[in-house]
Amino acid sequence: MEQPNVILVDARGHRCPVPTLRLRRALETAPPGVSLRVLADDPMARIDVPHLASQLGLTVASVEQDGETIDILIYNTP
Repeated sequence: MEQPNVILVDARGHRCPVPTLRLRRALETAPPGVSLRVLADDPMARIDVPHLASQLGLTVASVEQDGETIDILIYNTP
């Protein structure tokens, strides 16, 4: 069940840099205060996605892994 005010960026099945590119694209239309949840299965996403978020001044709330799926929650705070 998806949480309200969370945009899902599903990049499973794609290699980097696709997860970061999809995150950047989602941010273009994401209103301030809406969080983004990135799902990826490329191990490099564990490094690349938080790095991009940090460069953009966003807060990485959590990085979790369930099997091969990496779940990264990012706060898009104003």
